[in-house]
Amino acid sequence: MTCISDARWADLLETRATRPEAIRVALAARTPRAMLADDGATFIIAIDHPARGMVGLSDQPFVMANRRDVMERTMVALADPGVDGVMATPDILDDLALLGALDGKVVFGSVNRGGLAGSVWELDDQLTGHTVESIVEQNLDGAKMLLRIDLSDASTRHTITSCAQWITGLAAAKKMAMLEPLPYTTNSEGRAMLDTDADALVKVVGVASALGASSAYTWLKLPATDQIERVMAATSLPSLILGGAPGPDPESAFDNWRRAMAVPNVRGLVVGRALLYPPDGDVAAAVATAARIVHPSPSTKAITP
Repeated sequence: MTCISDARWADLLETRATRPEAIRVALAARTPRAMLADDGATFIIAIDHPARGMVGLSDQPFVMANRRDVMERTMVALADPGVDGVMATPDILDDLALLGALDGKVVFGSVNRGGLAGSVWELDDQLTGHTVESIVEQNLDGAKMLLRIDLSDASTRHTITSCAQWITGLAAAKKMAMLEPLPYTTNSEGRAMLDTDADALVKVVGVASALGASSAYTWLKLPATDQIERVMAATSLPSLILGGAPGPDPESAFDNWRRAMAVPNVRGLVVGRALLYPPDGDVAAAVATAARIVHPSPSTKAITP
């Protein structure tokens, strides 16, 4: 996979070292677009995992540690006309801006990546990425927040409070808040683990929907559980389905996404690793399949803002 030539990559590295102001110029020059395509759905590529120390997949512990490879995979995905945008941390968005890959795309900044994977403070998910002010200044479309709730971990309350503040600030700026609420538990080894119980997710959705002084600009990012209809019935907020880590059976994931897309307040997908690192290595094919799930008709023209 080589969509970034040696010369282009060398130019990016040189620009970062000698002309940092070029990043601001590139972000300002981005042609914006509306969140939803003309079919009322949206498909976002997520690439904010390395910022939490998550650079591995199954038996490949450092597969995401090569930044040029990550950028190439992301650019292959963004080149598909069915992909509407990207959600990433500032460093990755800055690279994509310099590479000219953000034009005509919806762009979301990732806010809290401080809950490093495997750390003792993992659920105390501090702001280490975009701020409300930077989202506005860089003319991004919104911000994504991760909210993991473990009733037995006191760190959770700090993240809840922070997310509520960011949602309030984003709503005041008329920027979208993409909130990913997930129930968590602690295993026998003291490690934070996703709680896959549907009852727990339903409760967390209710908590997340009520955060902030206004929910007008809040969207949820949720897993495609086998009880997705029940989960989505717990809120009136528009929601996007997350992809999760790649599995050995991508067709099963595609089927789950199709089912979720049939729920009225599900408006699209936000998928990263499952598409950027498919089992067969064919990023373009995996992305094209997901794009057809979100946008069954060929046209994905954006609604005029």
